[in-house]
Amino acid sequence: MSETGGKARLRYAVIGAGMSGVMAAIKLLQRDDADFAVFEKGAELGGTWRDNRYPGLTCDTPSHAYSYSFALNPDWSAYYATGPEIHAYFKGVAERFGVMPHIRFNSEVTSCTFDDATKVWTLGIVDGSTYEADVVIVATGVLHHPKMPDLPGLETFAGKAFHSARWDDSAVLDGARVGVIGCGSTGIQIVNALSSRAAKLVHFQRSPQWIMPVVQFEYTAEQRAAFAADPSLIEAIRNDPQYWEAVYRFTEGVTDFTSPQMQEIEGYCRQNLEQSVRDPILREKLRPDYHAACKRLIYSWEYYECVQRPGVSVEVGAIERIVPEGVLMKDGTLHELDVLVLATGFRADSFIRPAVVTGRGGRSLDEFWATRPTAHYAIAMPDFPNFFMLNGPGAPVGNFPLIDIAERQWEYIEQLLEPVRSGKARTVEPLTPAYEAYEARRIAAAKKTIFGSGCTSWYLDKTGIPATWPWGYHDFANAMAKPVAEEFAFAA
Repeated sequence: MSETGGKARLRYAVIGAGMSGVMAAIKLLQRDDADFAVFEKGAELGGTWRDNRYPGLTCDTPSHAYSYSFALNPDWSAYYATGPEIHAYFKGVAERFGVMPHIRFNSEVTSCTFDDATKVWTLGIVDGSTYEADVVIVATGVLHHPKMPDLPGLETFAGKAFHSARWDDSAVLDGARVGVIGCGSTGIQIVNALSSRAAKLVHFQRSPQWIMPVVQFEYTAEQRAAFAADPSLIEAIRNDPQYWEAVYRFTEGVTDFTSPQMQEIEGYCRQNLEQSVRDPILREKLRPDYHAACKRLIYSWEYYECVQRPGVSVEVGAIERIVPEGVLMKDGTLHELDVLVLATGFRADSFIRPAVVTGRGGRSLDEFWATRPTAHYAIAMPDFPNFFMLNGPGAPVGNFPLIDIAERQWEYIEQLLEPVRSGKARTVEPLTPAYEAYEARRIAAAKKTIFGSGCTSWYLDKTGIPATWPWGYHDFANAMAKPVAEEFAFAA
């Protein structure tokens, strides 16, 4: 920390160069806080949009809503953008706003240690180097550590087997016999893409998903030219009342699974199943036995069409083991395959880990998170001064548009740091009683949400408590608008 014109000049470390890390870097540059570095474990930026390259990859948030508010993109090709297009958008924004010189690639952070005497964080980097910072911004995201399934015999499979986030480009898909294990958004999108390419495609589903029907369409060249000439046309799409009505309906509905909003959502999903799947046997295979949105709701304009194509089948039985020839079911059925795609999700409780984080007084983050990952309003933790998370534990991941979440969280962090920047304090962190009261409220509310209504999903922590934001969109927006100063300790 240095002094400039009576103000403290802070040094920042941003961990992760995905969506939220790039945003944090831009926000620092815009306020002329250029004394920072972004540490990225990969060879290029992009986070989940770098790691995931599977066929059919599409964002289920409308493209103009999945854009920074300060970097609208007139060139989105369709209402829902593809993964490569989104990756290119983030790279282009980072270059345009001058972020690239601040990113240190292939620089995974292995440790963060706070010095009580100097009030400085020291980051350990995988190459053995260190970096000192007054403020740490953790922008690692949630879904970046692939979760491999516990399937006996997986290593014996004679064909190509790989996780969806580690796509094997050498795998031959056209005319091949392909199995896809997992039916979250990733599994659904892969099946959609391969249903017209594979000679045989088997979708293995431990539990079927409710599918919310949506409409996909491409923007014409004339529309894109109009967007470029008049950004208010983009803002009209971003602020479309119909879109936000759907967001509010969902975000208010999830707080109580018996609510009229959730009944309406489930009605749409049930009608979609009944009207879209002709074969009654397949229809029952695809019918979930839990409330819609208990698992992360799937948005698709084509899954039910794709899964009814010739050569595509759905397997809802239990897997016995993987054998060299393919997948052997408990009922004795053998699905012979050339390629096996593991769309089995991520370890959603890792966040910055496996980095070793040590806070004030030697407090270990692993110890602090022994029961579950948690943070005050998903952002900060007692005993970890000047240490902030974007889309951290308890954030509305999957509830609202992620970029909107991150931008609102950044404004919250900016306000917390103002006394530190002005020199009135050296550090800021939540008070333990305030954090504990918040967490008790969050847990009590989470148990009543749709996510806790009786299914298994990555939303649940190891104790069975939903790990996401349990209140509505307006509650989140209001909470992020202004921190409650009395809930924080500002220390000299």
